[in-house]
Amino acid sequence: MDVQRLSFRYGKKTILDGLTFSIEQGQMIGLIGENGSGKSTLLKLLAGILQPTSGTVSFQGERVTRRSASVIAYQPDVDLFHEKLTGDEVFEFYDSQFTDFSIDKAHEIAAFLQVPTTVQLGKLSKGNRGRIKMATFLARDAKLYLFDEPFAGLDPIARELLMKAMIKFIDTTNCAVVLSTHEVNEVEPILDQVMILKDGHLCAMDHLEEVRDERGVDAVSWMKSLYESGRSK
Repeated sequence: MDVQRLSFRYGKKTILDGLTFSIEQGQMIGLIGENGSGKSTLLKLLAGILQPTSGTVSFQGERVTRRSASVIAYQPDVDLFHEKLTGDEVFEFYDSQFTDFSIDKAHEIAAFLQVPTTVQLGKLSKGNRGRIKMATFLARDAKLYLFDEPFAGLDPIARELLMKAMIKFIDTTNCAVVLSTHEVNEVEPILDQVMILKDGHLCAMDHLEEVRDERGVDAVSWMKSLYESGRSK
């Protein structure tokens, strides 16, 4: 994915300002920043749900639009599944919408996540609803996966299991992953790169191995130093 001079305004308020970066196949990227820094807006722009005020977002040589959902999988931070549906019914719906969705894989992931698929979602705990959501999302064979706060509100055991599912069921040799999260310490071991947003600007984007080796700090310490200095180091 190639992003050039990307800006987005809502009314008179600038949400994102002049972002330029690229996302390469095989990378799992953490998108971090304080609330209001523009993370969710950026993910919606990368998914084609929103269109830029200025600048471009392209994927596989084409401009990203809502039609890009055929190759880009976007998981929002809210649960949009109807409470009367079972996991099986959600899987059937997604199978009718996406040619890259596999019901067999969805059931395999649900079994790995230890979540029932025959129970109505409204009768499941928040953690188990999150597991159905993750099983549905990972059952696609997308070229780019965009996660918006997939671990928010979940207990540590559920977060660890979801991360294990991401590692097991996403073939990063054939795709890329962008994951926004506040659980930076927990997800750092599975990330290749980190993008840091501050006040709608791309404060930094770097490989974590280089951050650790050259700066001698972890992702959280690096982020704090950037926020305190207001510029990339």
